[in-house]
Amino acid sequence: MATYLNIGLIITSAALIASVILQSKGAGLGGLTGGDAGGVFSARRGIEKTLFRVTIGLSVLFFGLAIASVIVTV
Repeated sequence: MATYLNIGLIITSAALIASVILQSKGAGLGGLTGGDAGGVFSARRGIEKTLFRVTIGLSVLFFGLAIASVIVTV
């Protein structure tokens, strides 16, 4: 069981990393570190909204798998 949880954690973490990287839409290195000079709020629409929700879902799944992995190994 622990092996399956570890494999799930690896796959989920890779997908989570990819979704976070895809969200920084060409902002350059300044956008990755939070140095974004945009300052104007823009609503998420279309693919941005979908990607945002996928990232939230992946993070919840990752957190749940991490907790389950700790419970199983103890």
